[in-house]
Amino acid sequence: MGPTSSLFGEVLARGEVAAAVGDDAWLTAMLQVEAALAEVQAFSGLLEQAAADAIGAACARPEAFDAAAIGRAAAGSGDPVEPLVEALRRAVPEHAAAVHRGATSQDVIDTAGMLVAARALRPLLADLGACAELTARLAREHRDTAMAGRTLLRPAAPTTFGLKAAGWLGGLDAARRRLDQVRGDRLAVQFGGAAGTLAPFGDAGPDVLEGLATVLGLREPALPWHTERTRIADLAGALGSAAGAVAKIARDLTLLAQHEVDEVSASPPGGSPAGPHRRDPIAAVCALGCAASAPGLVANLLAAMAHEHEGAAGAWHAEWRPLRELLVATGSAASWLRAALERLLVHPDVMRDNLARSGVTGDLHAVGPLIDRALDAFGTKR
Repeated sequence: MGPTSSLFGEVLARGEVAAAVGDDAWLTAMLQVEAALAEVQAFSGLLEQAAADAIGAACARPEAFDAAAIGRAAAGSGDPVEPLVEALRRAVPEHAAAVHRGATSQDVIDTAGMLVAARALRPLLADLGACAELTARLAREHRDTAMAGRTLLRPAAPTTFGLKAAGWLGGLDAARRRLDQVRGDRLAVQFGGAAGTLAPFGDAGPDVLEGLATVLGLREPALPWHTERTRIADLAGALGSAAGAVAKIARDLTLLAQHEVDEVSASPPGGSPAGPHRRDPIAAVCALGCAASAPGLVANLLAAMAHEHEGAAGAWHAEWRPLRELLVATGSAASWLRAALERLLVHPDVMRDNLARSGVTGDLHAVGPLIDRALDAFGTKR
């Protein structure tokens, strides 16, 4: 059972990221790499233009390729590129020798993975941005809403709900900036041929690499990175941090929504079959559930970084599932948090009552300026 299965998918694969990393998306990305490779080689004089045009036309029709059949055939070669290339060659029989020329399966899958990640990050960043705006609004609206601060789950010095929301905003802003940096700087073409030497292209090798980056809209690396996996690690770390920032907020929301606290609640939907009168924080709970799998998936990807020499014996394969699932988990968590914040009902009167019952006192005069500093620093309007 994967996160996109029909039974659990509405909970564990919420939002647009799941579709952006599905089989169809991967198939389309691999075909785009094959088309770009042919196009760039034709431009460099390494292929006839007619061959590149035919390959490009075939690759532009991903619906003509059976992803399920390619997946089944992947067991024979150890990856799905070989059966895909065979299918592509059957689609352009007169130019079959020009298909996939000079490339390896890893070149195609790694570069396709960068395309898939870049596209999946768009809706993820959009959801994180929406969450940031919602927390900024809470910070502004509740700048002076006094409540009990809590440490070790017990009342501590007083604070305001606005300052708590500003703290949430800080985590979201940091996570969003880091992901955007990775998207802009670290998602690069991976292309080097059998041993990372670009040998099949002779002196034109660097031009082919540059052309692929230009055509595909990815960064051009200084060197092929087929066994140097810090780019995958950077992406994994940024996704894990984003999931953690989401989980922090979702955890606070579930604690504040406890019956004994009741300082926030969820507008419908959010009932329970055991008690239809309840307004359970379902969206926050689901955000926590999705985010909880991220640390393990990050660890899987970091553990897979030790690739042997110029071609890994298993470590490369070990990246495929956790990378896809990490994108889905983080994207789903962000989508659920957005829903939780959109449905959030804040109860200032309960916050004041709980603070009074706690017996804690303190000066809140510095809180307003702190919130203003946060809103200025994170680029939101006061």
